[in-house]
Amino acid sequence: MPKKIIAIFYAVLAAVFYAVNMPFSKTLLQAVPPTLLASLLYFGAGVGIGLIYLASQLKNCPGGQQNLTREDLPYTLGMIVLDIIAPILLMFGLAHTTSANASLLNNFEIVATSLIALLIFKEAISARLWRAILLVTLSSLILSFEDLSSLIFSWGSLLVLLAACCWGLENNCTRQLAAKNTYEIVMLKGLGSGMGSLLISLALGEAMPSLKYILLALTLGFVAYGLSIFFYIKAQNVLGAAKTSAYYAIAPFIGAFLSFVFLQEALTLNYLLALLLMLAGSALIAVDTLTTSHTHPHTHTVRYWQNGVQFSKIIEHSHSHSHLLQIDKHLHKHTAI
Repeated sequence: MPKKIIAIFYAVLAAVFYAVNMPFSKTLLQAVPPTLLASLLYFGAGVGIGLIYLASQLKNCPGGQQNLTREDLPYTLGMIVLDIIAPILLMFGLAHTTSANASLLNNFEIVATSLIALLIFKEAISARLWRAILLVTLSSLILSFEDLSSLIFSWGSLLVLLAACCWGLENNCTRQLAAKNTYEIVMLKGLGSGMGSLLISLALGEAMPSLKYILLALTLGFVAYGLSIFFYIKAQNVLGAAKTSAYYAIAPFIGAFLSFVFLQEALTLNYLLALLLMLAGSALIAVDTLTTSHTHPHTHTVRYWQNGVQFSKIIEHSHSHSHLLQIDKHLHKHTAI
């Protein structure tokens, strides 16, 4: 099976795994404090993937990827710190808004990633992508107001948006590490972010829940964070950050549907309008990611020897560039004429 098809399957699988996070975290928040829940979710990811990695090593099944090095330290630390802040913001946001709203608002992560790539890493943004950004932003604003007639702002929605911005920056950090050992990346993200959140939870004096809820949170973290991150990075290494993000954008819609099914959260008019706008924006992002490209012609002089005589030959080729909404390496296609 072609690597790209496998990578697309990984990206969709990552979205499905992450989609269970919102409704089940919303339920666990009734028994587990927000910061502690964020810590347990990441510990579940780090420990679960770590055990799988250990089992693969015992079976002599190396991953064939390079381990992280000292040069990767800035991006690794940035990834861990942002992964401490983002889930805490999300858990506090979930405590003050519906799971369905949070699922859709979390899709603002695509916009945040795009803007960060543009402003910090000078990534090109097409006119079509700007229209998509406008639609997703408008959708997020609609969901951020609980009552449009009185304009009562929802702080829970704002916290979810801030979490999405943190994950947008974290995506750009993780993109720099995607070619390295996937197990190692997920373990560092899980254990590092879990420990940081735990220290904050202890400082806040949050109460420890019963063992049953701890085990449930760890299990949810392994699935929604551990497996999701693992397959996301696997897909990202083949498809690039932007294409993976386009497929991953289905996660909030799956999460919103699960909230409707399992939590019986009402689908309000604002919610349905925001859903339509978010779908339109996400569709434009996917189309732009997969179709926007242009080529630049180049010529190179190649020297070679024949029968002791040196000859020169001009070879012309073109670079095919895809302008992606996240930081991504240029894709090159060389054609000798």
